[in-house]
Amino acid sequence: MVGREKFNAELHQVQNLMLELSNMAINTLNESMDYLLASDIEGALTVINNDIHINHMEEEINDRVILLIAKQQPVATDLRRLMVLIKAASDMERIGDYAVNIAKETIRIGKDEHIAPIHLLDEMRVKTIAMLKQILDAFMNEDIEEAKKIAKLDDEIDAMYGHAIKTLLSVGVEQPAQLSQITQLSFVCRYLERSADHATNMAERVLFLLKGKHYELNN
Repeated sequence: MVGREKFNAELHQVQNLMLELSNMAINTLNESMDYLLASDIEGALTVINNDIHINHMEEEINDRVILLIAKQQPVATDLRRLMVLIKAASDMERIGDYAVNIAKETIRIGKDEHIAPIHLLDEMRVKTIAMLKQILDAFMNEDIEEAKKIAKLDDEIDAMYGHAIKTLLSVGVEQPAQLSQITQLSFVCRYLERSADHATNMAERVLFLLKGKHYELNN
């Protein structure tokens, strides 16, 4: 019983780290979009400089999980939970990377006026952040019904992505001199769309954890 209590206590610590990492990644993605919309170069630089904290947290989660497996020799269900934690931490670390990429695009655009309908990117941001928060809750609570809802949200973001890219390309045709900014904003759309894909990955991990088999929600 003592061994089981110790395992549960250490698992709880790793889960708390996962929650902290996830909130940091989601907030950083949100902030990076704020800085883009405001043409805030200094803010974008803070996103890039702070990414090291997200990377270190993912590494710590990996190290702790490996130690738990080595020391506690968990049973099948516990082992599945630990492996899902490692993969979900990787998903959230990637979202932090997309925030950095958006910050870099912000710096490349600089103080130039946005010539494209920037509100389309903001709408994508709002939907993506909401989706990430929803899957984080479902993941931490191991809520399979909420996890299943993520696929529909991903479809909505895919549609928004397609519309935004089509609009950006149209602006590029009309203003070819602004092709550089159009390209950078297109990349931002892609980073948001990819962040939503990682939310879907996490939803699939919830299903795997609770059902013991792999499901593809993107199909």
